[in-house]
Amino acid sequence: MPQIASQLSYLQEHEKDILQDLMKFVRAESPSDEKELVDQCGKVLEEIFLERLGVKPVRYPQAERGDHLKFTVGKGEKRILIAGHFDTVWDKGRLPIVVEDGKFFGPGVLDMKSGIIQSIWAVKVLLETGITLDKEIVFLCTSDEEVGSQTSRPLIEEEAQKSDVVLITEPPVAKTGALKTARKGVGIYNLKIQGTSSHAGNHHQDGVSAVKELAQQIVKLENLTDYQKGTTVNVGVVNGGTRRNVVPEEAEALIDFRVKTKSEAERMVDILDNLTPTYKGIDIEVEGELNRPPMERTEEIEGLFFKAQEAAYEVGFELDEAHVGGGSDGNFTAFIGVPTLDGLGCPGEGPHAEYEHIIVDELSKRSALLSHLLPKL
Repeated sequence: MPQIASQLSYLQEHEKDILQDLMKFVRAESPSDEKELVDQCGKVLEEIFLERLGVKPVRYPQAERGDHLKFTVGKGEKRILIAGHFDTVWDKGRLPIVVEDGKFFGPGVLDMKSGIIQSIWAVKVLLETGITLDKEIVFLCTSDEEVGSQTSRPLIEEEAQKSDVVLITEPPVAKTGALKTARKGVGIYNLKIQGTSSHAGNHHQDGVSAVKELAQQIVKLENLTDYQKGTTVNVGVVNGGTRRNVVPEEAEALIDFRVKTKSEAERMVDILDNLTPTYKGIDIEVEGELNRPPMERTEEIEGLFFKAQEAAYEVGFELDEAHVGGGSDGNFTAFIGVPTLDGLGCPGEGPHAEYEHIIVDELSKRSALLSHLLPKL
């Protein structure tokens, strides 16, 4: 491996400052559904950007979600968008914040507050060490990724279309630390069944069971899973009926599907939108959408990854790539044709799990990776 680069040395010397920023950010808990808390977290983020990079945000006010924030550093013909979210899946007070045995545990520390802090310091080290960065770096920090990015998606796509490259600071693949050059698309659907209730003993023949119909639909849907294609269907929640002795009039299922390609996404959407009843006397209502289109690996994304590999080599470690099943805001930017590289955050384990944590020693290394990558773009 090459000699450790000066950016890494600088970041390691400032590890306490990086951890201080991250601790402040994580302590500002920000569950997606609580606008007041998310906005308070956004103010903490503003303070960190002002102290470390000397910039103030453009604010995009939201009525129900937290406000989105955009910070711009530098000038140049090329424009790089660094995208991240600061909302989390955790209710306030749900997880303790602990640093022990080289791990930092806390709500959203992995997904993905550490990635945002890393990216701030990646730019700061370039400015502090005098490395020329003749580009406009735009940080877009959004507040509703964990609930589908409904309010932020138009803004993400608008900013991406103005940019040459998009970098997503979501965490890399657990254990391997691989970057994400492809992600599956995500479909989210609700299936509602309407039948006819009746007494299960005296008039069973007069009823039309919504639960029976739903059972048939579940089998059909789950059988659409095809591992060779990379398509999975999961009926994750089922409800139906009112009493043991009543033929159920209503039933409902919540459905999640994942796909690798645009064509497979279109096929699955067509199937879900055109479900038909198995039994007479049944009405079916389907609500849902392709919440995130697939992020497919392109030659441009491959080229970005090779540059990241080179940057990692300069820092002193090897880097791999992976195709993953989960979605991110990178799905949106890649789908509209903007070269996107994902997984540039801090390694750790347990996103959305009680043991969510990052590996503290990786903070400076992954920040250095980004600082080496930016001048190459």
